Amino acid sequence: MNQITEILDHNKAFVENKDYEAFISGKFPEKKVVVLTCMDTRLTELLPRAMNMRNGDAKILKTAGAVISSPYGSIMRSILVALYELQAEEVIVVGHHECGMASLNADHIMGQMLDRGVSQEVLDTLEHSGVRLGQWFKGVENETEGVMHSVNMISNHPLMPAGIPVHGMLIDPRTGLLELIADGYEKIKKADGSGQPTA
Repeated sequence: MNQITEILDHNKAFVENKDYEAFISGKFPEKKVVVLTCMDTRLTELLPRAMNMRNGDAKILKTAGAVISSPYGSIMRSILVALYELQAEEVIVVGHHECGMASLNADHIMGQMLDRGVSQEVLDTLEHSGVRLGQWFKGVENETEGVMHSVNMISNHPLMPAGIPVHGMLIDPRTGLLELIADGYEKIKKADGSGQPTA
């Protein structure tokens, strides 16, 4: 049995048994938060449980390493949509220890592309067109740097609404222990000089 057949068979039973009822929620995040995290498989269930997030509590976005590669790409657009249209009021970037983005090697990935049928001509054409694949596939120095890169890109984005706290965290993918590495409330307090978060 292939993956799609197995998924569809399971889904049919899931719907017929009304197992979906445990997950019914609205489209707006109950906790008014957007979480950007890594696509690492260890975090699929661990992260929401470690953060006390249930279905419907947060808008959760995933990318390799929780890294935003472009200030005008789909991840940043999704964050802005959540803040302007979906009632989110805070952003939390959550990276994790033992992240593959900290050891990502662009040359190795491009070698894998060649091995799997992408021609050198295609790679060369992209490079000549201004697509710097070595930069695009570049990893991060370490997990903290990756989180802070995204926190800074979000909080300094010209389209960000004022007063939105952007936090950064690291999670242990084995235990779920969270470490706060960027306190968005502190930045807001410093920015408005009141000593109180504005959002």
